[in-house]
Amino acid sequence: MRTVEEVRATLQIAKLKEEDLQETIHCLSFGEGVSSTDYCLMELDDTLCKHIEAGESLVIRGDKDERAVLCSGDKTYDLKIADTSNLLLFVPGCRTPDQLTNSQGTSHLVHTQIWGFCNSYWELRKQRPKLKKLKKLLMENPYEGPALAGQEENTENRYTMLDLLERIQASEEEIQTHLQTIHACQIEGYWRVLDFDYEMKLLGHVAQLVDSESWSFNKVPLETSLEELGPLEPKEMIEHCLNCYGKRFTENGQVFYALDEDKVCRATALLLLQNAVKFNLREFQEVWQQSVPEGMVTRLDQLKNLALVDRSSHPQTISLLRVEDLPEDTLERFNHLFTLREKWTEEDITPYIQDLCGEKQTTGALLTKFARSSMQNGIKVFNSRRPVAT
Repeated sequence: MRTVEEVRATLQIAKLKEEDLQETIHCLSFGEGVSSTDYCLMELDDTLCKHIEAGESLVIRGDKDERAVLCSGDKTYDLKIADTSNLLLFVPGCRTPDQLTNSQGTSHLVHTQIWGFCNSYWELRKQRPKLKKLKKLLMENPYEGPALAGQEENTENRYTMLDLLERIQASEEEIQTHLQTIHACQIEGYWRVLDFDYEMKLLGHVAQLVDSESWSFNKVPLETSLEELGPLEPKEMIEHCLNCYGKRFTENGQVFYALDEDKVCRATALLLLQNAVKFNLREFQEVWQQSVPEGMVTRLDQLKNLALVDRSSHPQTISLLRVEDLPEDTLERFNHLFTLREKWTEEDITPYIQDLCGEKQTTGALLTKFARSSMQNGIKVFNSRRPVAT
């Protein structure tokens, strides 16, 4: 083990002045069998540090064929190895200069053993959760309503929240939020997405009841709805439908729902478009308006990221194009969009790339990076920066 005299001789060779250094001198030595594979380092920001210090956990998620991500309770991070030219040493009990007290007046040695070392660390970068797989899993066994007499319900491919946390690369909060977005609900402890035809059947019951009772769509009473529709469908499903397509509020101790016109019109459009490759736009708008409950007004802006209008064709057409069916990867998304249509206006393409934006990122920045702009008949349009295979 080194002595103070040996350290001073080393300082002299290095042409360093002892008075310019800390009084406490750490002499490091490697323990037996130390390897760079014993430990992994991870760089955390202040938010994640406080998360760990509060006793919370961080979870690495991903199947064998997926790139691993790190999840906190509410956010998802990409994991990337960063190499460093400096050797990073693990020294237990090592104190930083601000933790040292230089009160002894003379230099003194502290002999410390190195437990491990690394020349790389995991770097974290916040990223969008990978949620497309969530609906894909739940659609393996969609809920089609209570089993009929004599029929057995399919109990395969059902998932609890713990199952989803094992399979989906997202935080629990992000998964919960997306479950609401896709209108999933818990049935007997399992998260289920409703079969679309069954969901429309429930919505149809509600709309017919509102019409027959001459209620306002902005004030649908929950208790009466459950009493009237209970003989037709499970009350839990009726209330779930109201939660999906309306906003709950209380007045004089009674629960009401204000049905969301945009959501109801959007669902009706999906019902019309799902079985047609293309629809004459004018005819579609007529049928669509006739199909929604009386008193509701349909508008094309209700169909953002759900349907695409082709104004260059004669006659103009509309077709189904759901953002949820597009690739999650940004480059793959742009390639797919430019395969569908060579040139896009900003108004048309924005709904299909909005969800790709990261923190403080705009659709304009994405278009600048992945597309090339030009003017066509006085309108700015965007096309691919590279040849696209069709």
